[in-house]
Amino acid sequence: MAFGRDKKKSYDGGGDDKGMEKRAFQRRKVCRFCAKKEIIIDYKDKFLLKPLITERCKIVPRRISGTCSRHQRKITQAIKRARHLAVIPYTTAQW
Repeated sequence: MAFGRDKKKSYDGGGDDKGMEKRAFQRRKVCRFCAKKEIIIDYKDKFLLKPLITERCKIVPRRISGTCSRHQRKITQAIKRARHLAVIPYTTAQW
């Protein structure tokens, strides 16, 4: 037996599938700013920005919020402006 050589495992999908679970179908997320054109992203609107940040005040990523890339960039810019002007906090209060 040669050192450093391991047997390659075969993942061809054949055989026992006891440990494998099928992924459930998930509905594709739609950007709510594209769906409703009347919503305007503004740094002064803290009620619009509040659901787009976590409890640790991090910006929620696109894959979770479901926004498109154009609106995600606008959201990020608005959140950063709101933080700078103390409309929303940078971090949670540390005790």
